Amino acid sequence: MKATVVKGLMALGLSMTATLALASPTCTEAPQDAWLSTDEMKQRIGEMGYEIKAFKTTDGHCYEIYGWDDQQRRVEIYFDPVDGSIVEQEIDD
Repeated sequence: MKATVVKGLMALGLSMTATLALASPTCTEAPQDAWLSTDEMKQRIGEMGYEIKAFKTTDGHCYEIYGWDDQQRRVEIYFDPVDGSIVEQEIDD
């Protein structure tokens, strides 16, 4: 009985770890001195038509925003901090 509970908890832990790994992509391994500055990146994001509610750097070496697109849809977008390209995005309709 005890072994079954332990195995179940281990499986749950592994599935949660896999989910977390998918939640934040890895954008670059480049050193931070090769990255665009946060101010420059925020400016580029604004020029793309996005309104930023929150801006942060992820553990996967991405710039991430929460905000709205030019159609006022909520977005979560991960950007490569070296070239500013979109790596992954989620748009709520």
